[in-house]
Amino acid sequence: MPNIGPLELVLILLVVLLLFGAKRLPELGRSLGSGMKEFKDSVTGKDAGDDTSPTELERGDDVPQPAETATRADAPVEAEPRS
Repeated sequence: MPNIGPLELVLILLVVLLLFGAKRLPELGRSLGSGMKEFKDSVTGKDAGDDTSPTELERGDDVPQPAETATRADAPVEAEPRS
């Protein structure tokens, strides 16, 4: 089985950079990392519900309410004059 040296790694990273672009690489890294974490948690049996830290709602923190906005259905309708 051939060994992958530093030159091959640089070549692979250059091809990935050309394929995805510099703007998408951090996004790909984050999604890869979260996928690996999710896989590790599922293998070890740790569940997302096992988190013992209280959430904002459990602590009683003030949660901002969504602002009311006028929708198109609420807006007044103007009729076009007929010729």
